[in-house]
Amino acid sequence: MSTPHTALEAVTHRRFMASAWPWRAVAYLLTTGPVAAVVAVPMVLLGLPWAILLRRVVTWHDPPLVELAFLLLGGSLLIAGIGPLVALPTAALERRRLGLIDTRPTRSGHRPAPASPPLAWLRVRYTEAATWRALCYAILLVGAVPVWYGAVLILLVVIAVAMAGPFLVDGHDAVSLGLGTVSTVSEALPWALFGLTLLPAVPYLLAATAGAHAAVGRLLLSATADTDLRAELTAVARSRVRLVDAFEAERRRIERDLHDGAQQRLVSLTLQLGLARVDLPDDSPAGQAVAGAHEQAKLLMAELRELIHGIRPQTLTELGLPGALQELADQAPIPVRVRADLPARPPPGVESVVYFVAAEALTNVFKHSRAATATVTAVAEDGVLIVEVLDDGQGGAEPARGTGLTGLADRVAVADGRMLLSSPPGGPTLIRVEIPCVDRPTDPSSSRRGRRAPA
Repeated sequence: MSTPHTALEAVTHRRFMASAWPWRAVAYLLTTGPVAAVVAVPMVLLGLPWAILLRRVVTWHDPPLVELAFLLLGGSLLIAGIGPLVALPTAALERRRLGLIDTRPTRSGHRPAPASPPLAWLRVRYTEAATWRALCYAILLVGAVPVWYGAVLILLVVIAVAMAGPFLVDGHDAVSLGLGTVSTVSEALPWALFGLTLLPAVPYLLAATAGAHAAVGRLLLSATADTDLRAELTAVARSRVRLVDAFEAERRRIERDLHDGAQQRLVSLTLQLGLARVDLPDDSPAGQAVAGAHEQAKLLMAELRELIHGIRPQTLTELGLPGALQELADQAPIPVRVRADLPARPPPGVESVVYFVAAEALTNVFKHSRAATATVTAVAEDGVLIVEVLDDGQGGAEPARGTGLTGLADRVAVADGRMLLSSPPGGPTLIRVEIPCVDRPTDPSSSRRGRRAPA
């Protein structure tokens, strides 16, 4: 059989009595009393208006409704306003105590909150469900647990008294055993046998009581499935942001190394071949070989320049997104108008995504839409960079047709953005990209310094 993780699972195992689970259950039950007593002091004080309200309802035949409403509202405000400050440390202690009776890891369902200022901490704590679940647990710990444990304790006392019955009677006076009275040993003996019969069940009873209490505590005090899912989604989103930043840094490093290393050496080689070509006769074998090498070097330099431009355009690095979009418009085979109103420069990763999305969208316009003109608009609204590519073509664009729209949407999604498409038959076609970004002040020299910064 598998190893039990909780007391409720342990009671179903054959080796329960030989394991440490009965003692762990006893330790959990014994430590519950002091915790409940300490928590009861502030919780009872907070619930005094409700106690007074109950007393007035019981003792008065016609109590004033205004006073009753005042007591009800006052008690509710005290419990809701100050109760969480008592419940939160109680919940933290109870999550630790769960380790006595539940070996599974217990994680808090609270969100990270700033330590200061205090108002920020209170705002986070009072607006999450985990705090109110902890308050419910504190109320149950003070109100229901003593009754529950008291019933179990009474049962244990009855069993103990029944077992001790033969030693309590003196043959003359009647002795109450809780379930009946006896006066002789012969009368007490059946009760003693009854208590001995129930004695082996006591560890199971204690373990079941502690296990049920722990199950309620885990339900109210640990992270729920929704909380775990939100935490996992948050972790995935943060890791995706880190990956995007890492890819962008690596892209800039490769572009910088190619631009400042390989391209400069290739330029120097091309110049040297050009000088050697001048010094050699054109019809000589050496001159023809150098001329061929010179032409190949120039072609290779053009290809390398295109490769660097594809990794990260130099215009985007130096002039930012408006300049890069204008360069795309200048190279377009049809008239393209650019309207860019960006009061601050977006982060480099967002700039790259928007640029390549705009470039791919314009490529689709040139290849598929049969448009005569196009417009590219880039604006920033409430921390969101919005880019629209509009053309007057034939429309009917669909991602299923393989026009690259799915790839564009995936690239935007990586940057935590979204892409919207409107392309009715007959046109026009509008692609709208919305990407959240944190603006940073534009510095004319920052782009050049950014290219020299280490990746």
